[in-house]
Amino acid sequence: MGVTPHAAHPALDPHAVRARVQARTGPFDADFAARFSEHLPTLHGLFQRIYGEREDWQDALDEVLVLAAESWQQRPAPLKALDAARAEDPDWFTSARMLGGVCYVDRYAGTLRGMHEHIGYFQELGLTYLHLMPLFAAPEGNNDGGYAVSSYRQVDPRLGTMEDLAELAAALREAGISLVVDFIFNHTSDEHEWARKAVAGDPEHEDFYLIFEDRAMPDAYERTTREIFPDDHRGSFVQLEDDRWIWSTFYHFQWDLNYANPAVFRAMAGEMLFLAAQGVEVLRMDAVAFIWKRLGTACESLPEAHLLLQAFNAVLRIAAPSLLFKSEAIVHPDEVIEYISPGECQISYNPLQMALTWEALATRDARLLNQALERRHALPAGTAWVNYVRSHDDIGWTFADEDAAELGIDGYAHRRFLNDFYVGRTVGSFARGAAFQENPRTGDARVAGTTASLAGIEKGDAGGEDRVVLAHAIALSTGGIPLIYLGDEVAQMNDYGYRNRPAEAEDSRWVGRPHRPAEAYAVREDERTVAGRVHQRLRRLLAVRRDAPQLAGNDLVPFHVPHRCVIGFQRPGEVTSILVLANVGDEGVHVDPVTLSGLDPQARELIADVEVDLREGAAIPAHGVLWLEVRPRG
Repeated sequence: MGVTPHAAHPALDPHAVRARVQARTGPFDADFAARFSEHLPTLHGLFQRIYGEREDWQDALDEVLVLAAESWQQRPAPLKALDAARAEDPDWFTSARMLGGVCYVDRYAGTLRGMHEHIGYFQELGLTYLHLMPLFAAPEGNNDGGYAVSSYRQVDPRLGTMEDLAELAAALREAGISLVVDFIFNHTSDEHEWARKAVAGDPEHEDFYLIFEDRAMPDAYERTTREIFPDDHRGSFVQLEDDRWIWSTFYHFQWDLNYANPAVFRAMAGEMLFLAAQGVEVLRMDAVAFIWKRLGTACESLPEAHLLLQAFNAVLRIAAPSLLFKSEAIVHPDEVIEYISPGECQISYNPLQMALTWEALATRDARLLNQALERRHALPAGTAWVNYVRSHDDIGWTFADEDAAELGIDGYAHRRFLNDFYVGRTVGSFARGAAFQENPRTGDARVAGTTASLAGIEKGDAGGEDRVVLAHAIALSTGGIPLIYLGDEVAQMNDYGYRNRPAEAEDSRWVGRPHRPAEAYAVREDERTVAGRVHQRLRRLLAVRRDAPQLAGNDLVPFHVPHRCVIGFQRPGEVTSILVLANVGDEGVHVDPVTLSGLDPQARELIADVEVDLREGAAIPAHGVLWLEVRPRG
């Protein structure tokens, strides 16, 4: 998205801007001066587009630049060294050796200090990226799993302190693991200092949120916005104690920030830079699609949302250049891709691939997933998907109805089927998931659960273990950064005890957020156990991937196979490619030699480490996967 200067404004005078900033911060060092000069035109243009109708927009930009300069001056030396190293290897996060893990601190280790005890295991597993779920101060009781943040600078005291977080970040960095945390971008909790001051009428903060005296404007907005959490409240607004109305897209205690106010931009940039100074290397930008509001629209994925992300990214490139943004945009597939670029979010969740992996396992039909890999997998250079089997959240069936229609599938009916299948309402279902935010008026719902419970292990289905491995094999072979929900690699089951915990009982997503399964980890080497078999099979996949440069990056070439149950694609390399064939069906299939005739007949199956003669075709067992190292027939 290009930047067009506002016609009424004079051209940028970079020397004047630099002089104004230096008058307040002192001289720049050489590194900062170079980045300041490089990124100032972009940031200036973006600020002009976002805030140029305000008389004070240039003053607001100066405030942000002063903040950036002061942040760099205070940035610890080890992090400046990291900045330099990343500049030498800007595509470091696209390596085939990248592997992510995600967990809740309290559920996995109790405290931030307790996480240190597991770093050895993380290295054993091969992690290079660790996402710790929301760990900041939040309201007591239901706080949306920590996504109702009350302070970006205070750790939940039950987990530790900000000093503990910085120490853990340093220990992880020493172990070759990048720390990832959530940056709750769209909203704060109603207990945040900004929120309290806004409601009290503090002049500096009253415009930090969207507050209206009566229902006139909320009613106007709600004609075009959608309900996100209908179980919690109707519409997009909640009523305050003084009868005013405040924008609250998600839970009633999560109040949306007003990014039309540049003071909010500066405040949030300050929070980002503070976390970068603690050693955080990736910020997961939560709910990015919702950050800009405009009357008469759905208030999702508006152009200004992208401009804001680009502007924040430019600030970070100046003051903390090694930090990356990860997009969390659970929207139409055409919109997800719009958030991903080197100048916006460098990495992004791949929700479509995740959802369609489960869709394929339920239907035993790979066509929708193959279609998505062919059409919607490509990314700009310098970016990467985060490919995951499941997250802390729910599975939403985000495929495009028009894509499904091409295959003769009615999107609405198919989503209803998938929801019923994964909560065990369908005869013959192998899954044991839980419905989340089921809306009886619209039929909308999402599904929560652990991988093992969704894939059939909990039920005792014979294909359960194979499906767990197959789902991870897809995430591991499609490029980018594969992400494991820690505990799933030892087949952890659903936690139904959440129903007895008052703060969690009304949120079924907690079923898929069990505590660390210590017993399963204790037997992870014992292949007589479910945990041991799943763990050892996944460890084999991880080892093969680390040594397969073809599996780095995003390049993917579809490979069409005459079996509806087979996912097929090639990952090209300089000399050899890896042909991935995965069978989501309940019976084995044989890929005939004619289908494989364009390949040299001598191939190697990497997972089993055996030679294969493709003149005999390729046999794929039920719920099985092959990673075939192949050459084109010469």
